[in-house]
Amino acid sequence: MKDFVFYNPTQIVFGEGKTSEIGKYLQGKKCLFLYGSGSIKRNGIYDRVVESLKKHDVKFVEKSGVKPNPVLSFVYEAIDTARKEQVDCILAVGGGSVIDTAKAVAAGFYYNGDVWDFFVDKAKITKALPIYVVLTLSATASEMNSGAVITNESTKQKFNIQAVSLFPKVSILDPTNTYTVPHNQVANGSVDAIVHLLEGYFTKSYPNTPIQDGFVETLVKTIIATTKKILENPKDYDARANFMWSATLALNGLTTAGIGNYEFPNHMMGHSLSALYDIAHGASLSIVFPAWLKYNESNISKRLASFGKAVFGKTNSKDTITAFEEYFNEIGAPIRLKEVNIDKADIDKIAENAVSLATKWGLKTYTKEVIAKILELAA
Repeated sequence: MKDFVFYNPTQIVFGEGKTSEIGKYLQGKKCLFLYGSGSIKRNGIYDRVVESLKKHDVKFVEKSGVKPNPVLSFVYEAIDTARKEQVDCILAVGGGSVIDTAKAVAAGFYYNGDVWDFFVDKAKITKALPIYVVLTLSATASEMNSGAVITNESTKQKFNIQAVSLFPKVSILDPTNTYTVPHNQVANGSVDAIVHLLEGYFTKSYPNTPIQDGFVETLVKTIIATTKKILENPKDYDARANFMWSATLALNGLTTAGIGNYEFPNHMMGHSLSALYDIAHGASLSIVFPAWLKYNESNISKRLASFGKAVFGKTNSKDTITAFEEYFNEIGAPIRLKEVNIDKADIDKIAENAVSLATKWGLKTYTKEVIAKILELAA
């Protein structure tokens, strides 16, 4: 195992009915209350949150309308609102898009320049508003990590930020909040969590990591099994609970602690698909990931076979890749560009867009030509 430093200060409050406790963590504060299109009002989560805030004398200003692929223009608006109302924290009630938006707003609140400077590495985040979370959709693990991703609509770039000050202070994980998450979002969340786990698993630089390997394999098996149960019975509490915690653990730093250097090439390409075509993040990954495996099969064949045996009961690399595609098909996740109406002729444009993020992330081997070859395997 390689040397590492693990730090994660987020307090997790997990369990049924815990949403009603959010107010006590915000007592005496004034928060910017961020959420999405309004589903939390239809499923009752909004009422439970507001009741708790009022019970604990928490002042709040609402701002709704966060998009599934969160955008920079909304971040600008929310920063202006937060400053005008002189809030002292942010409450994000939603999934990764809402939490990521909260992190961008938190970072921009104290900054005199353009918050996009943080995303293009022109400035470093040194201070941010405290962030609190009530999770309603499991996928990104943004509820327990320090990263965020936002799309700049004008430049068509989907870039990320990361800073210690962006770890949420408290995240409420109430599995019952996910009972009404629709089929396609369950599928997208499943894919996202799985690929979070496997980016490091298949690209790590250090070979001897049995703890991390076993942890990843168990989490992936759990995600697959619980996804199927959830799609059969959306109100299966244990399935929702195990899925929720698995998705959180998939990107909170534990599975990559000690594996050495690793890369996130699938997210790099997936971000371009979302930035250019506004398709769901999980759908972009279910398209890209099998293609990436095929392109790299000769280099990771033993690793693929080992994973396939542990998770799918397969004995070779090709069958493991097929098993991924079959699982994605089973849950309704796309595996080809044409399934989301992206023409093969657009591959060059996508690859050109992806190169800028590859450069930002230091993925030197992912040239425009290499990215195009991978995407062709997904056509």
